[in-house]
Amino acid sequence: MLPKSFPDRNVCVLGLGYVGLTLAVAMADAGFQVHGVEVRGEVLDKLARGTPHFHEPGLTEKLQHVMARGRFTFGRTPEGCEHCSVFIITVGTPLGRDGHVRTDMIEAATRQVAECIHDGDLVILRSTVKLGTTRNVVAPILRATGKRFDIAFCPERTLEGQALIELNQLPQIIGAESIEVATRAAQIFGFLTPTTVKVSTLETAEMIKLVDNTYRDVTFAFANEIARLCNAMEVSALEVSRAGKLGYPRTQLPLPGPVGGPCLEKDPHILIESAREVGVDMDITAAGRRINESQPHEVSRFLESLTTSMQGFPKTPTISLMGLAFKGRPATDDLRGTMAKPLFEELRTRFPQARWRGFDAVVAPDDIRSFGLEPARSMAEAVDGANLAVILNNHPVFTSMPLPDLANRMDRPGVIYDFWNNFNSREVDLPEGTAYVALGSHGAARFAHVA
Repeated sequence: MLPKSFPDRNVCVLGLGYVGLTLAVAMADAGFQVHGVEVRGEVLDKLARGTPHFHEPGLTEKLQHVMARGRFTFGRTPEGCEHCSVFIITVGTPLGRDGHVRTDMIEAATRQVAECIHDGDLVILRSTVKLGTTRNVVAPILRATGKRFDIAFCPERTLEGQALIELNQLPQIIGAESIEVATRAAQIFGFLTPTTVKVSTLETAEMIKLVDNTYRDVTFAFANEIARLCNAMEVSALEVSRAGKLGYPRTQLPLPGPVGGPCLEKDPHILIESAREVGVDMDITAAGRRINESQPHEVSRFLESLTTSMQGFPKTPTISLMGLAFKGRPATDDLRGTMAKPLFEELRTRFPQARWRGFDAVVAPDDIRSFGLEPARSMAEAVDGANLAVILNNHPVFTSMPLPDLANRMDRPGVIYDFWNNFNSREVDLPEGTAYVALGSHGAARFAHVA
């Protein structure tokens, strides 16, 4: 627990989205006195009731715990930060319509900090940013105050669904221009995690964050490219992935699948933009992003071709999208950057008269309805009488789903399309008139009872 004599015990966190709220609660739980700043009224209203605005295991309990002990307060402005010596900026950095990363929210938050900063305070940028943002965007705004300040970049690296655990376990990257500032920031994060890693510049820390997510995006893109080849060659991507890496440590090809979410859909573009400004073309990064972004178009085109070839497939089919959050493991209700959205848009153009349903193990029915789908209370209800059911994320409920029973509930002809290869399409035994098709096994799927 934080000693009462620790000088940087009062912290202001600006931005109470996923990154900011989990960090604020974790710091308050460690003994810091934290004030959170958030401009969204609906978020503040929920917090006032002791409820986070997103699903995260353990967060509700910890939030209520630190609120009851008075260690976490929040408001629309930094008025509660007058005693703070540390300011942590965690606001969003979405891509604009032009495809470039926006910094307006970071600039606004920095101006809020500038209004109440004192000599000697520490400002930490934690948002995912374009290279040079800490030095060229945040620092000049603070410098204009005439105050002396320390500045660091300490990126968030947690996995949704495991944030509170990982905040206490993952090494924290510390980027600062001097060993004194790096040591100060490391002491703060040292009360959360046993390991801090100091790097020599702000830009090094900024790049580490972008590289983390871009590496994963490129790796998944290669798996999706292999799935394309497997489709064409009538072999199974599931078999290629599993058999090829079994007992062989030098190949770790993941399964193919949708690649989205608030980080992977955005961070490679930020890295590409950063590199372009210094004359470097990130060809592999760009190619990987194109592959992952083209998947909804390719799969929807395949599904249109498949269903068109089926005798009796109706012009007004019932289509169920299952697994709407951007990922299922660890479970989340986060719809930001979900690949279900572009797939839905593609399918609507190809099946304009379809009736649409949606199911998700975590996402609330109202959010499913606002997505444009009629919410189903269960998988069984989602597929009941449907002609096409599409599994879009890897939540555990799909791994253990009773596939023959679900297929039996469907209208004929009926197809279950699985982006996540929960079953081997060569081995499933489904009722006549139904089929199971997985990503990377288009050509190997058997439609003898369907076509």
